[in-house]
Amino acid sequence: MELIRTARQKLEEEAQKIEYELRVTLPKEIQEAMGQGDLSENAEYEAAKERQATLHGRLVQIQKRLSDLSRIEVGNIPKDRVGLGSKVTVENLEEGGEITYTLVVPELADGNKFYVSIASPVGQGLMNRKVGDTTTITIPRGMLEYEVRRVVTVFGDVLE
Repeated sequence: MELIRTARQKLEEEAQKIEYELRVTLPKEIQEAMGQGDLSENAEYEAAKERQATLHGRLVQIQKRLSDLSRIEVGNIPKDRVGLGSKVTVENLEEGGEITYTLVVPELADGNKFYVSIASPVGQGLMNRKVGDTTTITIPRGMLEYEVRRVVTVFGDVLE
């Protein structure tokens, strides 16, 4: 599935940048800071060590996420309702008007493109819905009330 491949590529690129910084950039910074004498009051040394710890933590997160992505079974994504990769057209029952969202993995979420993470409130509120279903979604600004009008699954099935 293209969405998963794209997310994996994005994470792998980030991991490569982090590994380079951990293996090349930070050791040089730490070495230079150590050369400045007393480490107990050395802000550059402390900053480099904190950055190192932060990057190690992020690298562990990326590795876990890559493992999670590799376990997604495309065959388990529903063909008869909203699932990962679906384009979902909903009508806003409060304000009127239609919006089309694409449900994506968190790494690809982009509000400007209406790519909604399946982990977000909107994504979770739309998952497993069928055409004609209504859903009330709690978001930080309040409530959204949607009716599902059209679903195009990741497999290309159009449900209206």
